[in-house]
Amino acid sequence: MPTALLSVYDKTGIIEFGRELASLGWTLVSSGGTASALSGAGVPVTDVAALTGYPPLFGHRVVTLHPIVHGGILADRSEPSHVADLEANGIEPIDLVVGNLYPFSSNPSVELIDIGGPAMVRAAAKNFAHVGVVTDPADYPALLEELRASGALSAATRRRMARAAFAHTAAYDAAIVSWFDGETDPEAALPETLHLSLTRVSTLRYGENPHQHGARYRWTNGPAGWWETAEQLNGKEMSYLNVYDADAAWRLAWSLGEQAAVSIIKHANPCGAAIGSDITETYQRAHECDPVSAFGGIVALNRTMPASMAEAMRPVFTEVVIAPDYEPEALEILCRKANLRVLRAAPPSPLGLQVRPVDGGLLVQTPDRVTWDPASFTVATKRAPSEAEWRDLELAWRVCASVVSNTIVLVKDATAVGIGAGQQNRRDAGRIAAEKAAGRASGGACASDAFFPFRDGLDAAAEAGATAVVQPGGSVNDPEVIAAADEQGMAMVFTGERHFRH
Repeated sequence: MPTALLSVYDKTGIIEFGRELASLGWTLVSSGGTASALSGAGVPVTDVAALTGYPPLFGHRVVTLHPIVHGGILADRSEPSHVADLEANGIEPIDLVVGNLYPFSSNPSVELIDIGGPAMVRAAAKNFAHVGVVTDPADYPALLEELRASGALSAATRRRMARAAFAHTAAYDAAIVSWFDGETDPEAALPETLHLSLTRVSTLRYGENPHQHGARYRWTNGPAGWWETAEQLNGKEMSYLNVYDADAAWRLAWSLGEQAAVSIIKHANPCGAAIGSDITETYQRAHECDPVSAFGGIVALNRTMPASMAEAMRPVFTEVVIAPDYEPEALEILCRKANLRVLRAAPPSPLGLQVRPVDGGLLVQTPDRVTWDPASFTVATKRAPSEAEWRDLELAWRVCASVVSNTIVLVKDATAVGIGAGQQNRRDAGRIAAEKAAGRASGGACASDAFFPFRDGLDAAAEAGATAVVQPGGSVNDPEVIAAADEQGMAMVFTGERHFRH
């Protein structure tokens, strides 16, 4: 008669699972709350204490840590000496371990560091040639179906479950290490070691290109991001670039302040952004920034979409639109386009550490947090910005930080009118921004993600019509650039902080 050891924190489905195992002729062994739940429901179960001869010790810190338990799990039934040890010591083999661990991340503390649970799970996973292990209640139905059909678990099933068990304990240990990092040095930006545990939640249509595979993963024990609750209300399956660009668009839209805001992203770069009081009019202004690039782009807004905005979007080919909500008529208009992906989502959460692969490891950095605090800035020119210029400077600065470097952003009347992105030199970025602005930047603001190394960049902003500039400053040629701004009556602000993005 096979034996199953059940010891779970998450008791979802455990009574039904235990009852089914018992009906299939399994002997059940359990302890603590799991044993109480099973016996209380009338499921026959033997307490671990009866098996080992020891009651729970040290406030349940020691319950299953005993040779009777671990010998039953770890014995290699194909090894004669192991079989002899079982017989000599009166140890019954354990054929299935059902265990999941204390939810450490829910309330990190020493008392939620599980010892016996991971030890049992790892022991069963190590001996997968003979023992099954299940850590996820969602696997109970398939497991029972196989036992009913075959009377035992296949080698392939045991191996798959062992892999899942080691992933379960690895994620658990990673959560504990992260807690120790925070407790030991909460101010440390980058810990000495990184232990990353992520779970695949969706397979995407493809990667950056159709011949590449793509998937989205979430942190196993971290806080849920906005993607976990986002609803896709219409359209085709998302691709890798759809997700990547949608995330960028959503973050930018919510970073532009309290007013109604619209961002339009194409190939990871903003090609339109505006703020205002009316969301439809704000969208129209954002789209006018670069209608050619907006073709096939991602649109994000921080307000409920009205029917008027959906109507304004109707002639424009758009891949994805994201909003907190939609008026019923707006949704009906959008859903007339069968392929348009329509997402309803909660605001984005702050980003954590950012990682990129390099040969042999990862590059890791803290996120680039964009702040706007004029009191900490330096007005480098004789003239300070006007109130209207300050407003345009802020929008230009926030958009600039979301554009691939080198970048120049031109803004007029709370609307991005020219964005020069991803150039190897700042002069070309400025030229592209001016060409796209086509005279609309007159009297507006210019933002540069890094300092102007020469006055030619400043002169190009003046030629585009900008009357105010925001940049980090810090070049050896700052005096020359400041003089150029004064010559042309421009106001220029140094933030002391650059925002490169690669």
